[in-house]
Amino acid sequence: MGDMRPTVKDVAKLAGVSPKTVSNVINGVVFVRPETRARVESALVELDYVPNMSARGLRNGRSGMIALALPDLLRPYSAEIVHLVVELAHERGWGVQIEQTAAEPKREFELLSKARAYLVDGLILNPVNLDDSAVMSAGPLPPVVLIGDVDQDVVSQVAIDNVAAARDMTKHLLSRGCRRIAAVGTPEIPRGSSGAGVLAGSAEGPGTAASRLRTTGYRQALEEAGVPIDPSLEISLDRWRPEGAATVVGKYLADHELPDAFFCFTDSLASGALAALWGAGIAVPQQTLVAGFDNILESQFMIPPLTTIDFDRRAFVAAALDLLAERMADKDAPPRRVMIPHRIVERASTER
Repeated sequence: MGDMRPTVKDVAKLAGVSPKTVSNVINGVVFVRPETRARVESALVELDYVPNMSARGLRNGRSGMIALALPDLLRPYSAEIVHLVVELAHERGWGVQIEQTAAEPKREFELLSKARAYLVDGLILNPVNLDDSAVMSAGPLPPVVLIGDVDQDVVSQVAIDNVAAARDMTKHLLSRGCRRIAAVGTPEIPRGSSGAGVLAGSAEGPGTAASRLRTTGYRQALEEAGVPIDPSLEISLDRWRPEGAATVVGKYLADHELPDAFFCFTDSLASGALAALWGAGIAVPQQTLVAGFDNILESQFMIPPLTTIDFDRRAFVAAALDLLAERMADKDAPPRRVMIPHRIVERASTER
């Protein structure tokens, strides 16, 4: 094609589809079968196709759309992040395409392809495990910003200090006289391993980045207090949802002595733990304490109201959008990391 700009017809020929199908994929308003969409998006990337923005009436050579991809849209935390991203992006004149990755690298690859093909101007992505993330193996990246817990220096990122936050919450429970503190949401790590190298944020070992980092902080606080680490108090589960926590905590209560406290690695897990404790006739905080992480809206209305880790969600999202704007203006700019402070919100679930 020499120096000629590739056209929709060129993309259609390479993908083996009609030009109308290519337009449907680009515009995103008509359903296209996934396998056909994949062929078109692959052709868009291969030809380095750039839509004729002036013909589409768009300013600044951009679509005005960004994408937000979260692993699990059912989580209350995800709903709060989506709400803020849409609200703050609207203030910048951006529309937002919402996607669920289900922690599948294939879906991340598809979203990165859309960004490369200028179907969206940039992408905010929340990978749960760096080892599996498309960001680490997808080649040259479009404007992308990570939010959450993976430890990397490839792209810009907004995060909180999970290790410090978990350490602070464990210290809070220790200050209430607790010694046998169960952690709900830990990764499944071979009991013969100290886990020190795995839990410090590397991509090795099972479990999500958040699970590993929060387990590190939990263990650090115990070690600093001279409390032996008891592997039987580390409760793992596959998915961080209330029903999963209710099931595993219920089984734990049937087989183990009641701990002094339960530190749940999300508020959703804490709601499941509270349900299991209520079902077993165990009073909180009279017989055991419960703490969470994230300070979702529902945490203040749990019974009893939940002590939890909080951070400024609006500042978190605003920082992510600022970083994305930087990347959209200069995709070769060096990556930056913004850390958002955390605090403990004390409520009745840890009163003594």
